[in-house]
Amino acid sequence: MTTTGRRRPRAGGAGGRQAPTPGSAADDSPDADPAEVARTLVLRSLNAAPRTRAQLADLLASRGVPDGVALACLDRFEELRLIDDAEYARMWVRSRHEQRGLPRRTLAFELTRKGVGREDIDAALELIDDDDEFEAARVLAHRKAGATNGLAPHVRRRRLMGALLRRGYSTEVASRAVAEALTDEGDDDVGGW
Repeated sequence: MTTTGRRRPRAGGAGGRQAPTPGSAADDSPDADPAEVARTLVLRSLNAAPRTRAQLADLLASRGVPDGVALACLDRFEELRLIDDAEYARMWVRSRHEQRGLPRRTLAFELTRKGVGREDIDAALELIDDDDEFEAARVLAHRKAGATNGLAPHVRRRRLMGALLRRGYSTEVASRAVAEALTDEGDDDVGGW
């Protein structure tokens, strides 16, 4: 052991040279195997969190992995079902809707930005129906309504509508949720949006 408490790396191979760790700065050497580098980068990224094929392709491109090598690597990972955009989309929709109450429109936008295909997005969004979306909007409106107590009814309505619309709810869903939240709190002057 060294005085800092860390172990020194053992010298390996002839002359004490070790092969560079794939994906490390030392792997930038001209004799690095691009396929091994790609595999290691993808494994490390997937080990940290699930990723879409597009996100992994961007990672490989940013690290200078040749297109053909990246394509072969990603195809193999899909074959092994370690990359599955359809499952990624379902998981994303479930977690973001349940934890954050996000509507389908916002979830579709997020998945599109992550490179998920339209077919996989549409299939994942089928997990949320109109009632689920309204219930999430209603819960959010009730939660936000408490912060507007004491304000004029039209100000409360405007602030709550703004909060729901910024989240991505449609005007119709937001309007119904806000009306219900204000009525439940005894604000009889809910009027129309």
